[in-house]
Amino acid sequence: MHQNDHQATRKFVEWAQNEIAVVPDFHKRILFSDEAHFWLNGYVNKQNCRIWTEANPQVYVETPLHPEKLTVWCALWAGGILLQKR
Repeated sequence: MHQNDHQATRKFVEWAQNEIAVVPDFHKRILFSDEAHFWLNGYVNKQNCRIWTEANPQVYVETPLHPEKLTVWCALWAGGILLQKR
């Protein structure tokens, strides 16, 4: 946590408490989502992933300009899990 996180956290909690006072099941309406891209040629985006390997990480591997990929989107909420693949 950073020095300013406490103030932001407190502000968020106060906001959430006010929302719950107005709408008692407010917490059930919150949706957390994220997406990930998986390249079908085996390429891994090292900016978003950390991979530990014993192989040489300096080996150059040529990849196509626009390789095929699968995008997966997922959301979690009180009603369950939503999943979409593109």
